[in-house]
Amino acid sequence: MSAILPIQRHALRSDKTADRLDQDPSEELSMAENTSTADNADIDPDGDDDPSERRSPALIATAIALPVALIVGVVIAAVVAGNNAELSPVALGPVPAPAAESPACVSLLGALPDKIDDFTKAELVEPAPAGAAAWQRSEGEPIVLRCGLDRPSEFDQAAALQVVNGVQWFQVSGTDIGLAASTWFAVDRGEYIGITIPDGTGPTPIQEISDTITATLEQKPLDPAPVAVP
Repeated sequence: MSAILPIQRHALRSDKTADRLDQDPSEELSMAENTSTADNADIDPDGDDDPSERRSPALIATAIALPVALIVGVVIAAVVAGNNAELSPVALGPVPAPAAESPACVSLLGALPDKIDDFTKAELVEPAPAGAAAWQRSEGEPIVLRCGLDRPSEFDQAAALQVVNGVQWFQVSGTDIGLAASTWFAVDRGEYIGITIPDGTGPTPIQEISDTITATLEQKPLDPAPVAVP
């Protein structure tokens, strides 16, 4: 199965980092021979100003039937149902997460903060999927976390990683499928954790979630897929 998003290929190196993230997550990551450190990352909302040319996740929610191997499963799963000034409950679509009820995910969900920057932890519409959490503010899309996901198919031995506060992340931008958001996959904790962050949110969410992961879950060896041979 071909990847739906272009992934820049570099040798997987988890022991070197750069100073900061690319300010525009819609561009392909340039990693050279290193993985980069993102403690002071800046996620810049660089994109088309015309909202009619960018699809909201809510408008393409039916695509959640796509396998998570296409990556967009987690991005599209960040669907808002009534995300308004009253902070109504957030509805999340189903995504394959076979380890969502694992001890690691249960521990992580119990340790997540009630607030991330100006986002408040949201109530989820029932039946809520296991291993999921969301944070919302008065307008815009939510931050959505999923624990216990399948390994993303694009996470192979050539995938470029970024290190944020001690956690190794594999980032995928939703720009190419019309989503103003990026999904980050934590790949070094035994269970795969995905967090979808709206563009323009800034570095705080990924930094705070990284701190929680570091404090809660033991680091595990990476398990990337072999590089596909043409």
